[in-house]
Amino acid sequence: MGKYAANVITGIRILCSIGLLFCTVFSVLFYILYLICGITDMIDGTVARKTKSASSFGAKLDSAADLIFVTAAFVKLLPVISFPKWIWYGILIIAVLKTGNIVLSVIRRKKVLFEHTILNKITGFLLFLFPLTLSFLEVKYSAPVVCILAAVSAIQEGYSAHAAL
Repeated sequence: MGKYAANVITGIRILCSIGLLFCTVFSVLFYILYLICGITDMIDGTVARKTKSASSFGAKLDSAADLIFVTAAFVKLLPVISFPKWIWYGILIIAVLKTGNIVLSVIRRKKVLFEHTILNKITGFLLFLFPLTLSFLEVKYSAPVVCILAAVSAIQEGYSAHAAL
């Protein structure tokens, strides 16, 4: 694999994420693009390390691709998933925690930091699986698990990013 393979893989995730915006939710094409996004997210870092091509640019591109994917998935999925009201409150709390972490990192370290903790990775994986489980697992059972883990992960992220300061 070439020196730019990981960045090309990340670029594929960006293109597929944008493609999600033009698909009918839960269509075959939606699932194909969604799965490609998830697979490319899982392998780009490994490819970068294996090819010794990990870079600051690649890390930033990966974070941007993650943000684009999550945003596209939310734009498509949130309007069609019926969440209980208390789950919306949980999502709001998590958003506040994550935003607070970003603001604190800018204030204290003069840059935006995204901690890649194990809990963050597990949360990301569960968030990725969430839409794939909607046909056989009720939201009232799966969403609380994801929300609790995401909240704990955000708290850990904030602590680990700022505890040493």
